[in-house]
Amino acid sequence: MMRHKQLGLSDETVLQMYETMVLARKIDERMWLLNRAGKIPFVISCQGQEAAQVGAAFALDRTKDYVLPYYRDMGVVLTFGMTPTELMLSAFAKAEDPNSGGRQMPGHFGKKKNRIVTGSSPVTTQVPHAVGIALAAKMEKKDFVSFVTFGEGSSNQGDFHEGANFAGVHKLPVIFMCENNKYAISVPIEKQLACEKVSDRAIGYGMPGYTVDGTDPLEVYRVVKEAADRARRGEGPTLIETVAYRLTAHSSDDDDRAYRTPEEIAEAKAKDPIYLFANYLKEVGVLTDELEKEILDRVMKQVNEATDYAEKAPYAQPEHALKYVYAEEE
Repeated sequence: MMRHKQLGLSDETVLQMYETMVLARKIDERMWLLNRAGKIPFVISCQGQEAAQVGAAFALDRTKDYVLPYYRDMGVVLTFGMTPTELMLSAFAKAEDPNSGGRQMPGHFGKKKNRIVTGSSPVTTQVPHAVGIALAAKMEKKDFVSFVTFGEGSSNQGDFHEGANFAGVHKLPVIFMCENNKYAISVPIEKQLACEKVSDRAIGYGMPGYTVDGTDPLEVYRVVKEAADRARRGEGPTLIETVAYRLTAHSSDDDDRAYRTPEEIAEAKAKDPIYLFANYLKEVGVLTDELEKEILDRVMKQVNEATDYAEKAPYAQPEHALKYVYAEEE
């Protein structure tokens, strides 16, 4: 039996997953071009991590769960209802940017009606926030789960340990997902952790921990779905580590040639999650070459329209600088 059918996923759903992964990749690639052309100031990429992001987000309930994404999570926020145009407005720092009205750097996602909770520049601060939201769910007896992501570098910060400990003690409905992409900017994983896996830390907080292939959206879907079901049953939190590889430099301001070889990157690109998932979908007869082209054409149309709209959109008025920051006099 096909793997996706065993997980209860229809052909239509896995094609949606694939299209969302491609959309995240193509928006990201466009942002790099715009940055190099001097049109947008900064890019921090999802490339190589789309499978983990989209697989996880599809396992959640998009009508009630809360997501607290970290800055690479374009696949998560697209799945939860952010549009390519909204992401481009953020990249161009325009007034209509729903994340922050052009105030924050790109990658600080936030959209209240979609329950995408805003992050901030210091890494890992979203973890205690996610735990607080899960505490509210438990105290108010509401049926939702909070889902938070962070890099493996973040798993060494105090915020992660405090959040995980509190969630474990109080059996809160929160899913911690560490997207291990092998590098905390330039620091390789072996210089970050003394244990073998990030998930080895789970036992210290009284929760189950799993390490899964972050290039396989179906495997990530399976483990996040199980964690969400556990959380809804009142059985507490789960720590999930997805292992993939960051295909780009840390950001558009980083030169990764200083700390990793072209051979290492080429080897990782051979395991690009988008190609791997497309191959699976073709093997099981869900994706054809014609359909693949149709999806790519549809995605590129969206990316082009989003770019054109955001580039022409107005910047915020200078006199609005204090809006949303200080209480305004009536």
